Amino acid sequence: MGELKIVTENRKARHEYFIEETYEAGIALTGTEVKSLRQGKANLRDSFARVEGSRVLLYNAHISTYEQGNRFNHDPLRPRQLLLHKDEIRRLIGRTRERGYTLIPLRIYFTQRGLAKVELGLAKGKQLHDKRRDLAEREAQREIEKAFRERQKA
Repeated sequence: MGELKIVTENRKARHEYFIEETYEAGIALTGTEVKSLRQGKANLRDSFARVEGSRVLLYNAHISTYEQGNRFNHDPLRPRQLLLHKDEIRRLIGRTRERGYTLIPLRIYFTQRGLAKVELGLAKGKQLHDKRRDLAEREAQREIEKAFRERQKA
């Protein structure tokens, strides 16, 4: 895979959810949305995807209006269709019907060819004690690395 130009990342997603699988999906956009994304004006906070019929839609993904867009501008929070293969959609239908699974967009980026893509994660929500354990593990790892660095200096 070549160089990706990441527009926005959902940093909270990996803290709030266990990501079990990831999918790369195209995204159906209007012209002003693409221009706004190229300027990096997007936010995935509180966004999610849902399978409806044979389509996958992205909700609450905020793509700011384009300054030079005048009357052709888009609604920043409109639902956007995600483009996936039929077999991927069928698989997602089965998995999201299981209790506790949801589709979370992890990041929006442009490919080498200039196509806007969304990385979707099939996720299961974390409980508070899971979040605390992850925090404790990260803290312990930081302490180990710090001790190792100090030992290297001596």
